[in-house]
Amino acid sequence: MSNPTSEQTAEFNRSYIGARPELLDLVPRSAVSILDIGCSVGELGRSVIDRNPDARVHGIEIDPDMAAVARQRLHSVLVADLEDVSLPEQFSPARFDCIIMADVLEHLRDPWAVLDQAVEVAADGATIIACLPNVRHYSTIYSLVFRGRWPYRKRGIHDRTHLRFFARKNILELFAHRSLQIQDIRTKYRITERPGGINRVARFLALPLLRGFLAYQYIVVARKTGHGKGAGV
Repeated sequence: MSNPTSEQTAEFNRSYIGARPELLDLVPRSAVSILDIGCSVGELGRSVIDRNPDARVHGIEIDPDMAAVARQRLHSVLVADLEDVSLPEQFSPARFDCIIMADVLEHLRDPWAVLDQAVEVAADGATIIACLPNVRHYSTIYSLVFRGRWPYRKRGIHDRTHLRFFARKNILELFAHRSLQIQDIRTKYRITERPGGINRVARFLALPLLRGFLAYQYIVVARKTGHGKGAGV
């Protein structure tokens, strides 16, 4: 494995190739077999390996150019459309002790089926981490009510490539009927689209009646129970 040059990553959307320290903190240090679904250029996976050289990180990425960069960082990368590939056929069942789906499920026609497949290739007791944008953010309401338009953008909640939309209750429903136990749901608050600036005070403004409208993204941490129906938090 090697370190890609800045020239190799310059052409990509910067929103989807950066380090994700908030996710790295959620990957169990004991995890040694990790599947990063939608691995982008492999930056997060490389951070996992740097932290634990015994870890083996495998990725799936639909963009062949991103996958080519990720191969320099991860142990293997499969180029595939998640809706055209069978995860159980590609990977031995009960193989991974951590599966990451960062900013992936909202891009799929059938995220429920893909999550089912991810659970199938996860070992009992495995950790599953998923990030999903919150469509209930006040910016959605403002654009629809006061501007009369859906706010298509190149990034964030209203990324024009999103096919599915979730608020917190939808996320609970997404995970509820599978063999998953939600361990934690973390909330990233923002006032504006871009990080930094005024967003540093967003979490202080997230009072009980405002939280759902300032929540920009939810990060779900779940555990595969190996039996029965999961329960939400």
